[in-house]
Amino acid sequence: MPFIGEAIALTTVLCWTFSVQFFAAASKEVGATPVNIIRLFVALLLFTALLLFRQGALFPVDFPLRAWFMLSLSGVIGFFIGDIFLFKALVELGPRITMLIQSLAAPTAAVFGWSFLHESYNQQQWLGMAVTLAGVCAVILEKSRDAAPARKLQVARVSFRGVAFAFAAMLGQAGGLLLSKSGMQTDAGYLDAFSATQIRALAAFCCFVLYFTVTGRWQNVGAALTNRKAVAFTAIGAAIGPFIGVSMSLMALHYLPTGVASTFFSLIPICIIPFSIYLQKEHVSLRAIAGAVVAVFGVYLLMV
Repeated sequence: MPFIGEAIALTTVLCWTFSVQFFAAASKEVGATPVNIIRLFVALLLFTALLLFRQGALFPVDFPLRAWFMLSLSGVIGFFIGDIFLFKALVELGPRITMLIQSLAAPTAAVFGWSFLHESYNQQQWLGMAVTLAGVCAVILEKSRDAAPARKLQVARVSFRGVAFAFAAMLGQAGGLLLSKSGMQTDAGYLDAFSATQIRALAAFCCFVLYFTVTGRWQNVGAALTNRKAVAFTAIGAAIGPFIGVSMSLMALHYLPTGVASTFFSLIPICIIPFSIYLQKEHVSLRAIAGAVVAVFGVYLLMV
């Protein structure tokens, strides 16, 4: 079937675009860290139910040991470390700017894939990475004075700490994709994406349990669970994001190189702009829109 990889990648973009809105709303209610462990728990329930229905097993015990190791490492780097920073960035910067910085995962993943998986990219694709970087930089360097005061809309505050959080999250996403693709590759072909994501989520969940136990933060989770709005937002986001979206992103890696798949995911900032305007009531300047368009043009160069 032609363009199946591209179709799966675009589905991933839509899932992540919607899920990030729910996670951002939940994080503002109860904080980023409790939302992380709650969403992973919900996602694990969904993965376990799916695998039990399909294979009659709670976990993918048929996966080779190497796959378990690589996918678990991917979960620790992507779901645990990377997502801690992602949720902090969502609170600090808001969904639009956070996901714009996340778009840098495309060229980063391409570099990782070229270095470690021996994927090849031509000069035009390298140019596309540079163009994407330029577009993202144009947005994150946007100044509040660019806003039109007459509109009386909120202007996202771009702090150094928020940008640092977002870049750490971006590196976690790129590294997680690289490790996931490596772990899913076997002599017989690619392993099931939903089962692979379950292993990633399980490893990250275990890390969160250890982290919460050592730091004594279980009371924060307990308090978060009493907020019905936050729990509902988190559950919906978990179904759309980690369960469907992340699984689809791994499925896209079956058909596309790591860098090319990541370029599709860079379309998320464009999809988020309407939400930023109508939900967050955030002023989006012409400079921000132009930067986003430039970033997506860089994505186009990477694809052609």
